[in-house]
Amino acid sequence: MSRKYFGTDGIRGRVGDAPVTPDFMLKLGWATGKVFASEDGTKPTVVIGKDTRVSGYMLESALQAGLVAAGANVKLLGPLPTPGIALLTRTQKADAGIVISASHNPYFDNGIKFFNGQGSKLSDELEVRIEAMIDSPMETVDSEQLGKASRIADAAGRYVEYCKSTFPDELSLKGMKLVIDCAHGATYHIAPAVFEELGATTVVIGATPDGYNINDGVGSTEPAALQAKVLEEGADIGIAFDGDGDRLQMVNAKGELLTGDDVLYVLAMHRLANGDSDAGIVGTLMTNMGLELALQESGLRLARAKVGDRYVKELMVAEGWSLGGESSGHIICGDLSTTGDGVIAALQVLAAVRASGKSLEALTSGFNPLPQVLVNVRITKGFDLSTHPTIAEACRRVESELEGRGRLLLRPSGTEPVIRVMVEGDDTVAIDALADEVADAIRQAA
Repeated sequence: MSRKYFGTDGIRGRVGDAPVTPDFMLKLGWATGKVFASEDGTKPTVVIGKDTRVSGYMLESALQAGLVAAGANVKLLGPLPTPGIALLTRTQKADAGIVISASHNPYFDNGIKFFNGQGSKLSDELEVRIEAMIDSPMETVDSEQLGKASRIADAAGRYVEYCKSTFPDELSLKGMKLVIDCAHGATYHIAPAVFEELGATTVVIGATPDGYNINDGVGSTEPAALQAKVLEEGADIGIAFDGDGDRLQMVNAKGELLTGDDVLYVLAMHRLANGDSDAGIVGTLMTNMGLELALQESGLRLARAKVGDRYVKELMVAEGWSLGGESSGHIICGDLSTTGDGVIAALQVLAAVRASGKSLEALTSGFNPLPQVLVNVRITKGFDLSTHPTIAEACRRVESELEGRGRLLLRPSGTEPVIRVMVEGDDTVAIDALADEVADAIRQAA
C-alpha cells in the first residue's frame, strides 16, 4: 500500500526539512483529529508524549494546535518512553496516541509514531486515511466544538508502577548490581526508578538530557560506554536503552554484548521451563539462523516477519503467540505490553536470572549464532534495486556461493536512505567478502 509520508515506523526526518516542520505537524495534527472524529460528534481524545529532543517542544505545540482545531481533546504526557505512551493511550481510553521521537537517531532528527486506542501501531489503512486528509484543505471547527488540552502530571509515575508490576512478586533484585544506560533519552527518569525500587544497586549513565545529547556516545546504538562501565564497576549486568525506550541492549558480567536474539532465546527458554510457552516465537528476516536452530532443538518454531516491530506484532497476533522481537533489541512481550518495551523486556530477563539462579552468561550458552555481517550502503532518493541487472547478478553469484549454508538479504531502510546488505553463513571471512561484493555492486549502480 503506497504511502506518501509514512515509513516503516511513522514519519521521520531532519528537523526543519519537510515533513518534520511546524506547518506540516499542524496539518498532521488536524488530519489525525479529523480521521479519529466519531460520526456521532463525540470529540476524540489523543495523548501526546515525546522523548528529550529540543525540537519536541515545537512539534508538540504544532500537533496540539492542529488536533484542537479539528475538535479533538489532547492529553500531554511530557517525556515518556514509547511503550509508556502506548500504555497511557490504553488506560486513558484515548482514541489514539502520538509519540514524538526519532528513536536512536541524532538530536537534529525527529519524527512521529502513532498508536491506536489499543496501544498498537496504526494499520496501513489508517495511515493512508490520515495522509489523504493531510492533502485536504484545513478548516477549523466552530469555536464551541474546539478541543481542549490538559496535562497528565503523574504520567511517568504511572508507567513506573506498571513496569514494576510485570516483575514477579516472589522475586527481588536485591544483591544485584546493574549499570543502566538511558541514552539521555526518554527512560532517564523511568528506568533508574524501576530497577532501584525493585531492590537493585544501580550505576546510571546517560541520564542527564539537555535536548541535544540524546544517543550521543551512549545508549543501545553506542554500547561501548555500557560495556566499559560494567567491567569497571564489576556489575552483574548492563542494560542500555535507545532514545525512546522501546528497545534495549544487554551486557553480561564479562562485558560481552547481547543482541535481541540472545534476549529472545533467554525469554523463550525461561517460559518453556515454566510451562507457559507457546509453540514458537516471532522474529524477522534479520533474525539469526542460529536462534532458529536453537529453538528447534527445544521443540519451538521461529516465524519470520518483515523488519519492523509493527510487523512482528501482527504476526504474533496471527500465530497466537506472546513473544517476539528483532535482533536490534525491540522485544515484545505480548502478554505484558502492546509494543516493544525495553524496560519490561529487561525485567523479564532479570526475572529469568533470579528464578534460575544462573548467570546471564549461562542462560545464553545454548544459543550459538551463525556469523552474520551487515553492510549499510547509502543511496540516492528513489533508488530502485530491481532496475539494476548488475546487482541482481551479484546476488545470484553470492547465493550460489552460499549454497543453502546461509542467507543473503537486501533491505531498504524505512528510516534513512540506505540499503542494508545482510549475509549469514558458517564462515566469517567468506561472508565478509560476499557482503562486500553485493555492497560494491549497489554503490556502483547508485
